Amino acid sequence: MALTTVNDVSPPMNILIVKTSSLGDVVHNLPMVSDIHARFPSAQIDWVVEKAFADIPALHPAIRTVIPVELRRWLRAPWQARTWEELKTFRRSLRQARYDLVLDSQGLLKSAVLARQALGPVYGPDRRSARETWAALLYQRGVPVVWEQHAVWRNRSLAAGALGYPIPTAEPNYGLAPPQPKTSPSTTAYCVALHATSRASKLWPEESWVALGKALAQQGLATLWPSGSPEEERAAHAIAQAIGAGAQALARMSVRDLAAIIAAARGVVGVDTGLVHLAAALNRPTVGIFCDSDPKQTGVLAANASSLGGFGARPSVEAVMQALGSAGAWATS
Repeated sequence: MALTTVNDVSPPMNILIVKTSSLGDVVHNLPMVSDIHARFPSAQIDWVVEKAFADIPALHPAIRTVIPVELRRWLRAPWQARTWEELKTFRRSLRQARYDLVLDSQGLLKSAVLARQALGPVYGPDRRSARETWAALLYQRGVPVVWEQHAVWRNRSLAAGALGYPIPTAEPNYGLAPPQPKTSPSTTAYCVALHATSRASKLWPEESWVALGKALAQQGLATLWPSGSPEEERAAHAIAQAIGAGAQALARMSVRDLAAIIAAARGVVGVDTGLVHLAAALNRPTVGIFCDSDPKQTGVLAANASSLGGFGARPSVEAVMQALGSAGAWATS
């Protein structure tokens, strides 16, 4: 089937977004949802996403139904009976609605295969824009997207091209409704420090985190240190202990519960991890620290957020403090 740019789509009523992972990529799709809702307020929007990240699309008021998958686990155990039963259950859930448009914004073969399970025409990035060229062969329509732009703008461009409206020029609106925390920290004046990430080369030195925590304490701000694994938890406790009073290592919690804590923070500092993008999406003064990735394409993108560093360039504690102050973390209102 020849792939074409879409320019003749009538306003749809039912839309399905397929973006399964990772956390930062899911966050980068939220402004696209806000754009679609602003353009088509009556549209019903569903989202297929990895179960681990399902809390995030659920926080967007324009999302009707979140359809969780566990594709990562299924691919690790493709021959288990449990995998096939869960696949059948997922497919039944997916086919409870007929969609006017299914939008695969992930551009991978695995996401394109998932999208094709839905009832409705599948759209996605064209073969020059998709992350995996083979994925584009499974779409009824392909949309050209400029790869060099930030991920948020790539997704917004994709949706505009698929639905036939001009690419928005306004600043991205993530549209999140912050959840209420189950338990509140002992202080209301705190910053969240996202010290952990998926790759060692992305980490900021532990001594820099300790120095940052002490500098924040001089500003009257406590620091909270989340973690997602036993190793990260040990690091959080070590950093908090080195800082002293006002630093607290948090127990592991769900993404939703951590989002509630982040939403009430005076500021957030984090390495290249999905949670730092979530902080920016929640409209918190945010500084992203990039030590081994390009912030031009995947940096934090929001009005009161900034990205420091880059490949082989670790920012200093002083630069982070200055950026956090400029973002408004010292403000009391």
